[in-house]
Amino acid sequence: MQPGENGPTVDIFTDGACFGNPGPGGYAAILKFGDREKEISGYVPHTTNNRMELTAVIEALRMLKKPCSVRVITDSNYVVKGMTEWLGGWIRKNWVNSRKQPVLNRDLWEQLAALANSHSIAWKWVKGHHGHPQNERCDELAKNAIEEGLAQQDSPGNHEKVE
Repeated sequence: MQPGENGPTVDIFTDGACFGNPGPGGYAAILKFGDREKEISGYVPHTTNNRMELTAVIEALRMLKKPCSVRVITDSNYVVKGMTEWLGGWIRKNWVNSRKQPVLNRDLWEQLAALANSHSIAWKWVKGHHGHPQNERCDELAKNAIEEGLAQQDSPGNHEKVE
């Protein structure tokens, strides 16, 4: 199905970020339905950029309360190619990639595939850091989530007493 054929159409813009790879990470998404927009973001203390890219889409899809036509717009080729080119082969080969290695981030790919099955999704790649307003905003939100997460970790009362 194409967007518009399966319930309301929702545009989801996503981005993930890491300070170091691996390192502290953040993800963000903007869900746009008609004139309404919702921004979400989150922080993970130790992760990778690819995990944050996947998490952004997963968390956005979790926000949808019923089946929708969805356009996912992301600057992650990893997410787009994974969902449009690689996923079927990974499943057929029992989660082994073309190099005969276990697929990285299988836990997140499985979550994303399950969530995607409830919707009609078109996957669109956009060049990152190239002036796309929602992509730039998601980048800002993801980086802010990292900074806020790090600040909370460093605040008094968040340190365990070590003796």
